[in-house]
Amino acid sequence: MTNPIPIVALVGRPNVGKSSLFNRLAPRNKAIVDPTPGVTRDRHYQRVVWEEKEFILVDTGGLETDSDDLMAGSIQEQTWQAVKEANVILLVLDGKAGLAAEDYRVVDLLRRSDKPVYYLVNKVDGPEVEERLLPQFYELGAERLWPVSASHGFGFKTFFDYLARHLAMPAVDSGVPADTIRLACLGRPNVGKSSLVNRLLGQDRMVVSAVPGTTRDAVDTLLEKNGARFLLIDTAGIRRKGKVQEKLEKFSVMGALSTLERCDVVLIIIDAEEGITEQDTNVIGYCHERGRACLLVVNKWDLVKGDTRRQKYLSEGVERATTFIGYAPTLTISALTGHGVSKILPMVRVVYDQYCQEFTTGRLNRLLQEAVLAHSPPLYRGKRVKLYYITQLSSKPPTFVVFANYPEGLHFSYHRYLMNYFRKGLGLEKAPVRVFFRERARKKYD
Repeated sequence: MTNPIPIVALVGRPNVGKSSLFNRLAPRNKAIVDPTPGVTRDRHYQRVVWEEKEFILVDTGGLETDSDDLMAGSIQEQTWQAVKEANVILLVLDGKAGLAAEDYRVVDLLRRSDKPVYYLVNKVDGPEVEERLLPQFYELGAERLWPVSASHGFGFKTFFDYLARHLAMPAVDSGVPADTIRLACLGRPNVGKSSLVNRLLGQDRMVVSAVPGTTRDAVDTLLEKNGARFLLIDTAGIRRKGKVQEKLEKFSVMGALSTLERCDVVLIIIDAEEGITEQDTNVIGYCHERGRACLLVVNKWDLVKGDTRRQKYLSEGVERATTFIGYAPTLTISALTGHGVSKILPMVRVVYDQYCQEFTTGRLNRLLQEAVLAHSPPLYRGKRVKLYYITQLSSKPPTFVVFANYPEGLHFSYHRYLMNYFRKGLGLEKAPVRVFFRERARKKYD
């Protein structure tokens, strides 16, 4: 299993500058390394690398209390959910507006957790205003305050250099055998995740309810079947975009991200009654970006039983929306009746075996030569692009690097050609594959 990386959550009142801080670290116009088209991403999270330390940054949205809209009663639950899912908390405070009652309430909750909390006082535009703006915030009991400015970048390097040095990696699951396949269920609320886990286990181990959002925490259950071990992870659903104002949506996204850091294979559950939605593609985007193996599981197929027209419509919709993960098998099931459920774990084994594959350099280079002979790279600025050799960097997923004289001259269409050639030649049709291109020193005559 890939080692998990920390989740760092931005928490605080509305308009204190959390989103500005987020965007300074993870700008929305940042070029996406993966050129695969069609991947929908929720921009409330971003993978960040600072001083060679990697973490996931999450903007949790504003926390506020208002007795008129019933938010006063739910702020503790919402804040605690964010704290519980994250490994590190960045509490953002407004240096210009000063302290507010909500700040005291949030700090009171944070003190009850065992998570490290850093107090960032935003809108401090330079050292000349620190003495005037910072002292009041020591009333919160913070041992240290970090003055920053999202607008001007003041204090950013100082704080994040410190954070990177003190960022601890999350603990890997203990007590789980090394050969265990970590299998997560992701999807929108009420698609039948818990029901599916119960069916796989053959007993009621999860709380099954028709009320969306019953599952708030990831629950792990070990299962041994036909000589294979599985760790089944059931997690809270990622809510529809239309329910973002409930605030918990962003926290449930954090739960999904946390789950992805701990699993090898993801069952992406889709509701046959509703069909695939934009939020489903967001879930798929998370999995694809993290390089996790996937199975698309269309649940509640019994509701369209006998309706071939509806079945065709659903199948075509899923295929159109998931072209960027064409390697992921699709299964139609009914967790309620048990239809198709017996096919899931055997298919997980097939996908997982491909996901873990390692290949000799000799075999890879023979395949590369065959691919180039069958279809040579196009010229780049009048010069021939040469692919020298290929090697495997890692597995889970299988990741390769190809060395070339002009890697920038390889069009995306040729990237895709090589990817498909390697998939077929290596028998990796059902697992994600990553291929990177690096420049090797060119000879004068190249």
